Amino acid sequence: MTEIVAGIDEVGRGPLAGAVVTAAVILDPNNPIAGLADSKKLTEKQRETLAPLIKEKALAWALGRAEVEEIDEINILQATMLAMERAVAGLSIAPTLALVDGNRAPDLPCKVTTIIKGDQSESAISAASILAKVARDNEMVELDKQYPGYGLAKHKGYPTVQHRDALLSLGVTPIHRRSFKPVQLILEKGRA
Repeated sequence: MTEIVAGIDEVGRGPLAGAVVTAAVILDPNNPIAGLADSKKLTEKQRETLAPLIKEKALAWALGRAEVEEIDEINILQATMLAMERAVAGLSIAPTLALVDGNRAPDLPCKVTTIIKGDQSESAISAASILAKVARDNEMVELDKQYPGYGLAKHKGYPTVQHRDALLSLGVTPIHRRSFKPVQLILEKGRA
């Protein structure tokens, strides 16, 4: 029996704001997609071009997410695993094998292999990293309109100097992860 392989990756473990987003992708071995690579190594334009191709050519794909409240409640690692489980549950085809980028495996109803830097060596993981990154980046652009002044469209919620300065001057919003140290420190300063 041929394995039905899903590639799984996440985007957004390090930011101070927004959800963690994951994707699961089952590629069609008979319909390859040229140009797949680790989403971090591609330009925004390349990712935006590849994302619809992946959705069109893949046998199945799905996004999963864990919200800020979940991240704060169960921690970022557990929230990432939960988001990965949600992505796999959303697939229209059940995989028999999941290839997960990194060294931690979510609890899935199939065999799981973790691969460090898998987004650089496995095309299904590369495809998942692209879908997750494009989805999360687009969300951050929308959140930037809702919460102007933080620079979310630019840094996508990561702890840049601009973002930390904005947190100090503008305060913490509902989309900020209160369990993350830089946000906690600002909340504590606000109480002083």
